[in-house]
Amino acid sequence: MSVWDDLVGQEKAGEQLGAAARDADALVTAAASGAAPPEASRMTHAWLFTGPPGAGVVRTARAFAAALQCVSPDRALGGAPGCGFCDGCHTALIGTHADVSTVAAVGTQILADDMRDTVRKSFTSPANGRWQVILVEDAERLNEKSANAVLKAVEEPAPRTVWLLCAPSIEDVLPTIRSRCRHLNLRTPSVDAVADMLVRRDGVEPGVAAAAARATQGHVDRARRLATDPAARERRATVLRLPLRLDDIGGCLKAAQELVDAAADDAKALAEETDVKETEELKAALGAAQGGRLPRGTAGVMKDLEDKQKRRRTRTQRDSLDLALTDLTALYRDVLALQLGSRVAIANADVEDTLDRVARGSTPESTLRRIEAIAACREALDRNVAPLLAVEAMTMALRAG
Repeated sequence: MSVWDDLVGQEKAGEQLGAAARDADALVTAAASGAAPPEASRMTHAWLFTGPPGAGVVRTARAFAAALQCVSPDRALGGAPGCGFCDGCHTALIGTHADVSTVAAVGTQILADDMRDTVRKSFTSPANGRWQVILVEDAERLNEKSANAVLKAVEEPAPRTVWLLCAPSIEDVLPTIRSRCRHLNLRTPSVDAVADMLVRRDGVEPGVAAAAARATQGHVDRARRLATDPAARERRATVLRLPLRLDDIGGCLKAAQELVDAAADDAKALAEETDVKETEELKAALGAAQGGRLPRGTAGVMKDLEDKQKRRRTRTQRDSLDLALTDLTALYRDVLALQLGSRVAIANADVEDTLDRVARGSTPESTLRRIEAIAACREALDRNVAPLLAVEAMTMALRAG
């Protein structure tokens, strides 16, 4: 199973990246043998991957990183880079390769402190003699200082360093950075392609796979979680019942509180295990005995870790809320389709009774206003408005219609 098998519905992108990986392999082979490098190459030092949520932007970039680090002996027999089985591919895919560094936003931004060591590493030679790969998962979250650090590294890269930047759209990245990158835009996979992947790769029952793919409208990661995690299905069902609970102001406020509390609990559950592991590993690295006190002068380091964990919990909570708002938007989109006389491509067919009830009790104009209210809530959360205030304002607007 090659690394390109993870690219659901991205055949064209896979072909382009496969060709670039072959040229990159030829460059490494020529350098090792002392031969002249190929005159023409589809490989470059910086790539910008963009695409809508669920298109698999980060997954595609990581597959490319794995192909660049492929050390399969089959290549000597004409095999393409990216076998998926060798040590280079495997460690790159699971995130433990020494020459593949991943940067992701801990909070709402990627700070300069988060980028400093990575930028410094980008100017060093790869440990295994192939490529030094820097994968930035949230390039749209670079702040001014961290973006300037990346710009300098992309402008004057080391000979064997490759930058892979991921963002929702090309406009989310500074013009000075994107002008130095090769742009690869991905598309949303079809519902059928996602359902087929869930059946083949995860062993999901065809009916469950089709329902999950349809409900998430081709979002690969969300479809997999929905198909394999009963808790995720229950959370979605709770969100989809929300429009029926907004009969009065008390109901609006209660629904908002429950939505925010559910997101907070989700964030806490996801962060708890990671936080404990990180804290124990740092204490061990600082020389603290098991259950003993920390050495002098290390309080600042522990405080930095606590701040990082707090930022990550905040982001996780907002990501969980955003997921709920996405499900809510999809529901009202289906309601609008029914009100306009269309039943084509209804995403939430499993709650059709709710859709019919909401559609009969309102007009297309009010449904559009409700969709706008959800969008306004998401925008408020992006501006760091307190989650409860933003969601309460949304539920009140949904009730008003």
